[in-house]
Amino acid sequence: MEKKPVRLGVVGLGARGTFIIRTPLLPLAEMGKIEIVAVCDTYEDRVEAQVKKVEETIGKKPFGTTDYRDLLKMDLDGILILSAWESHIEIACAAMEAGIRVGMEVGGVYSIEDCYRLVRTYEKTGIHCMLLENCCYGRWELMVLNMVRKGVLGRISHCSGGYNHDLREEIAFGDVNRHYRQRNYLLRNCENYPTHELGPIMAVLDINHGNRMLTLNSISSCAQGMEDYIKEHRPDSHLAGKKFNQGDIVTTVIKCANGETITLTLDTTLPRMYSRGFTVRGTKGMYCEDGNYVHMDGDSEFNTVANVAGNAEKYAEEYEHPIWAEYKKNPIGGHDGIDWLVYNAFIDSVRDGTVPPIDTYDTATLISISPLSADSVAMGGAPVAIPDFTSGRWALRTEFPEKQDGYYSLFKC
Repeated sequence: MEKKPVRLGVVGLGARGTFIIRTPLLPLAEMGKIEIVAVCDTYEDRVEAQVKKVEETIGKKPFGTTDYRDLLKMDLDGILILSAWESHIEIACAAMEAGIRVGMEVGGVYSIEDCYRLVRTYEKTGIHCMLLENCCYGRWELMVLNMVRKGVLGRISHCSGGYNHDLREEIAFGDVNRHYRQRNYLLRNCENYPTHELGPIMAVLDINHGNRMLTLNSISSCAQGMEDYIKEHRPDSHLAGKKFNQGDIVTTVIKCANGETITLTLDTTLPRMYSRGFTVRGTKGMYCEDGNYVHMDGDSEFNTVANVAGNAEKYAEEYEHPIWAEYKKNPIGGHDGIDWLVYNAFIDSVRDGTVPPIDTYDTATLISISPLSADSVAMGGAPVAIPDFTSGRWALRTEFPEKQDGYYSLFKC
């Protein structure tokens, strides 16, 4: 029997929302897999632009509104939250209460209570909220996960990664472009965008599925990058002379129940090349994104990155993850396919009525790092306990019968 298209509402039509509508949502609509029923943003011009774009592309005009609550009264299967970070939890919980499955874009929350609110709403309604963490679907992240599952890298002791991305222009012109990052960098100081490599690392370390994160310590550098950038590029703006609170580099160290450690780095307000710094260290070998190389026990310790850069391609011949191997047959979508894969995963879970690959407990765990790191930074790097949102069920969870001892059923190897 042919399955009906998943009826979606989209909240948040800024830069990210516009990109996601164009790729991957419109191609999915053209394929008949989804129907874009409604779009929403607090700015009317954004709503009008996306209503027009959807109608021009698929020939059907979606409902447009500036109030997300209008969508909750509609016959929707799922709702996508692509709006400013501050709005995520309010909209997600309201949608779950309305019986609508939620896909929520990444970003850290503002309090641990936000995380518990999300979990309590799921436990009350049975409706999941999936964090749309696309880096879980990166080619190399998936390959390394496959290698770890097969024992190739041995027992894992340490992982690291982060968000290393020069965002100075985006932050500096946030008031012009109506982007929420500017006010966050003015007012907060924390690991504000923790999930990009923490998502894949949670998969590698079986977090919430036989393992959990116990404590974190975060420390922040001074905040000089944005002030100097404003002096040079917007000296006559209202930002001139303002103090940005967000440190240039925030380093977070996490300790896990099974003994592993994780290091996360936020590095977004100094000149640099883009990198997520994904690194996995095991007793038999390691992978490092910077240089895209694998080093195995027995390889020469005197190898340099220049000598081995790119050798991960050789390992991909044997350890390419099945998800990526299948995707390569028909590569669609931006961000090297990771948006396509994560949005398809969400839509499949809505259509099939299954637990999403990143469930509400995982979502709460991932986004909790921001408020916890803010507390640690404020206390000079003091350790802060990471809550167990599963209430002890992390040790033996039963929601994923295909792979009880793994992370997400979707990532089974």
